[in-house]
Amino acid sequence: MQKSTNSDTSVETLNPTRQGTGAVQMRIKNANSHHGRLSQSKSMILTDVGKVTEPVSRHRRNHSQHVLKDVIPPLEQLMVEKEGYLQKAKIADGGKKLRKNWSTSWIVLSSRKIEFYKESKQQALSNMKTGHKPESVDLCGAYIEWAKEKSSRKNVFQITTVSGNEFLLQSDIDFIILDWFNAIKNAIDRLPKDPSSPSRNLELFKIQRSSSTELLSHYDSDIKEQKPENRKSLMFRLHHSASDTSDKNRVKSRLKKFITRRPSLKTLQEKGLIKDQIFGSHLHTVCERENSTVPRFVKQCIEAVEKRGLDVDGIYRVSGNLATIQKLRFIVNQEEKLNLDDSQWEDIHVVTGALKMFFRELPEPLFPYSFFERFVEAIKKQDNNTRIEAIKSLVQKLPPPNRDTMKVLFGHLTKIVAEASKNLMSTQSLGIVFGPTLLRAENESGNMAVHMVYQNQIAELMLSEYSKIFGSEED
Repeated sequence: MQKSTNSDTSVETLNPTRQGTGAVQMRIKNANSHHGRLSQSKSMILTDVGKVTEPVSRHRRNHSQHVLKDVIPPLEQLMVEKEGYLQKAKIADGGKKLRKNWSTSWIVLSSRKIEFYKESKQQALSNMKTGHKPESVDLCGAYIEWAKEKSSRKNVFQITTVSGNEFLLQSDIDFIILDWFNAIKNAIDRLPKDPSSPSRNLELFKIQRSSSTELLSHYDSDIKEQKPENRKSLMFRLHHSASDTSDKNRVKSRLKKFITRRPSLKTLQEKGLIKDQIFGSHLHTVCERENSTVPRFVKQCIEAVEKRGLDVDGIYRVSGNLATIQKLRFIVNQEEKLNLDDSQWEDIHVVTGALKMFFRELPEPLFPYSFFERFVEAIKKQDNNTRIEAIKSLVQKLPPPNRDTMKVLFGHLTKIVAEASKNLMSTQSLGIVFGPTLLRAENESGNMAVHMVYQNQIAELMLSEYSKIFGSEED
């Protein structure tokens, strides 16, 4: 074979394949074809006498398919941007909610869509040849967002399409799911926002999967049908978005009306809807309600401890079961009949824990805020007798509920100290437990540690010098 070229044409001369015919076949290619991709080929037979026959024409259908194969690459050759395994759950189909069912999928991301396979791409391609098609998601007009509230799993994001389909994708590995999120988001951002606009990628898919005659007959109808469908899906998204916003505004409006119209705590108490509570109420309020200067609950706890807890190791230092203490607190607040000899209060540490909680939750401590600095100044005095007289003078000036409750409580604690050989609770130990609970400043500043020292010392002095401060009488 001989080949000669010039600037305009290229000619190939083929050796005769049959003896005696002397036929020479020449192929002339147009060098000015568009980008060198589309070509016109003519086969001419040169006989021995130089006669040129007419060009052999190709069938139109075959010619069209030949051109389409040159222009459009096969589907398998389209560029894949990302692929790999992720957990997938489809939660909506066309706007209809579905039951969430997680499964492992091999996910292939291309420029316009995502395909979900049950196995790897190689196995999926072999299944496609047998008629199995993967589930596909068109990313044109879709949106992506993180969806922590949609699943208890971590690293979950959601893809919502214009047709109302919703997918959740998840991976336990942070950098993998982040990489997928960014890749899909970038693919969506590159696509046209209006799904009804013609897309070149969509046209190429249709051209490849259809013959030229089918394309000519269906192209116009596809474009015409595409807009109403996409308009309907877009209206579906807008309707649901507007509906969600409307629901949120309606809930906010109702909550606002409820908050502004709800009655005050005082009104509810006056109507008897909310009963006055023991825990968390002012000491004088509880005493006025009970027509006493010492709360009934304090007397009941002290009686129970002195009955079966004086010799218990770590009494008042050891904590009781908090759930049981809260149960006891609830019963007292509901003004139910309280029997601390009941088996459910068998643990004496529950009773002591409830008593400490009562004093800790007083809005104003047993030592009133207005007396705090005066008690601190009294404990600072160097002479012991002077210190005792100063403390005694302050105690006598306290309101009756505070003074009488204080006298009952510290009288009880002196009995605890008397059994220190058994319960291992000394004056200093009880001072550490009750000092910060009964005595504290209204506005704690930077000298909290100093205050704590004084709090403990005041409680210790009240115990060690009980008879001098309160007298010999005991209730």
